[in-house]
Amino acid sequence: MEDDENPLPDTMSDEEKIAATVRLLTLDQQTDNHFLGHRKPGGVGRIYGGQVVAQALAAAQNTVDPSRRPHSLHAYFLRGGDENYRIEFSVARDFDGGSFSNRRVIAAQNGVPILNLTASFHRQEDGLSHQMPMPDVRMPEDLETEEEVMNRLGRPIKAMAAFRRNRSYEIRMPPISPDGRLNDRGHAYFWFRMKAPLPADPAMHRLVLAYISDYGLLSAPMAVHGRAWWRGGFRAASLDHAIWFHADARIDDWVLYALDSPWSGDARGFGRGLFFTRDGQLIASTAQEGLMRVIEPKAE
Repeated sequence: MEDDENPLPDTMSDEEKIAATVRLLTLDQQTDNHFLGHRKPGGVGRIYGGQVVAQALAAAQNTVDPSRRPHSLHAYFLRGGDENYRIEFSVARDFDGGSFSNRRVIAAQNGVPILNLTASFHRQEDGLSHQMPMPDVRMPEDLETEEEVMNRLGRPIKAMAAFRRNRSYEIRMPPISPDGRLNDRGHAYFWFRMKAPLPADPAMHRLVLAYISDYGLLSAPMAVHGRAWWRGGFRAASLDHAIWFHADARIDDWVLYALDSPWSGDARGFGRGLFFTRDGQLIASTAQEGLMRVIEPKAE
């Protein structure tokens, strides 16, 4: 099903960018269990994986009692999505128990699945609690923007221009060493926040977190080997993705995304991430395995 929306020019205000993100993550309901996602304004080429994950989560939570919040999701990327078409989401209501609900979602374009996602929802309960502390990193005010870091390396931004076009969030990050290692005090991380306030609904803030969660996770295993997307010489693609939601928080204030990688091998890399508010509350955890295939230069 082709969308009749025209890409917007790269002249949107911050408020317009936020409105476009909210619309992107607000699905059109076709039937009780079928939904249609909007296209990203100005999107070109392959659909960003975080968009598909967030829209699939939106489809799932639209079929669950709002008192039950998502606590985890697990997704497999099957095929690359095409920005020329909207995404269709079909939801299977597998389970509604006394405390938990479970949903399966198939995201498809032109009848071909591009992502499978399972999400679990839980009513709020009191219980034991603990969390690991936030890593000792520099605060966003002490860091440069992503564009400033890349420009300092002499790397043109145009390679990611289509993705960054009308982007509704900003990133602050530590310097990247010339060999591609993204770290500061032994940590790989970046801070992000929305460029203007989001609606107050916590469900929308969770969807935005899911949207951003796919950004940078594969940078962690690449950096261990001195690789980076902007240096070329490899193929990278997300294979599967998981999120555990621990607490609600506003994503229009600074949030830390701390990354690490315990393993890589067999042309795959494994990355992990933790989301912290600036006051140190752990709000979500992520894990992802991705293709990380080195491309050897052709012999002359």
